[in-house]
Amino acid sequence: MKGRDRLPVSAVVITLNEQAHIAECLRSLCWADERLVVDSGSTDETCAIARSLGARVIHHPWEGFGAQKQFATEQARFDWVLNVDADERVSPALARSIGEAMQSPTQPAAYRCNFRHRMLGCWLRHGEAWPDPHVRFYDRRRAHWVPRAIHEYVLVDGPIGRLDGCIEHCTAESIAELFAKINRYTDVQARLLVEQRRRIGLLQILGNPAWRFLRNYLLRLGVLDGVPGLVHATQAALTSFLKYAKAYEMARRERS
Repeated sequence: MKGRDRLPVSAVVITLNEQAHIAECLRSLCWADERLVVDSGSTDETCAIARSLGARVIHHPWEGFGAQKQFATEQARFDWVLNVDADERVSPALARSIGEAMQSPTQPAAYRCNFRHRMLGCWLRHGEAWPDPHVRFYDRRRAHWVPRAIHEYVLVDGPIGRLDGCIEHCTAESIAELFAKINRYTDVQARLLVEQRRRIGLLQILGNPAWRFLRNYLLRLGVLDGVPGLVHATQAALTSFLKYAKAYEMARRERS
């Protein structure tokens, strides 16, 4: 996809101890004009692997997902930036679609693409897992990351186009990995709820997880994805439950 007849693209990845994922992530970005890894203190081989594959690596202390991704965006050499996480891969169809978009005489401010999620070795096609569109490719002069600690997103000043293909997300390959992620993320989510002084009661702790499971598994047909679909719907409900339950616990401790 490289060439003089299109706008150049920087692909940026933020990392922390991602030696199990970073190689495949960077290989899926081999078409980009620049591959930039912003690492927040890995103690494994993440940085060495990234350098061996030709990526530029810089170090920056962790600031939260949104702020870290905005910092990485600002360090890129080119204005058109594709942001992916280390456990994500760019499909060949998405790479081609980006190349075609960058050859156009005009572009919107950003592009949205679908995400495809893998859980327990299976690609999910229903529930909250598909098509799950997000903005990850943008002109940094007209878009920026909202500095949220988690559930970060790109705020775009202008029209948003669509790309073919998808970003493939390796959600979890084992139940142990899945639960470790849930525990880490819900700690951050709960702290945010407490800082926002949100009221937490039975409705949030029980009602929200129940509704999320029903919507994901039945209304959006996650049941058609078999056992992985059930695990994904349960994971979403458990995440909701733990987020509110931990926030309730934190708030009570701070009041006592």
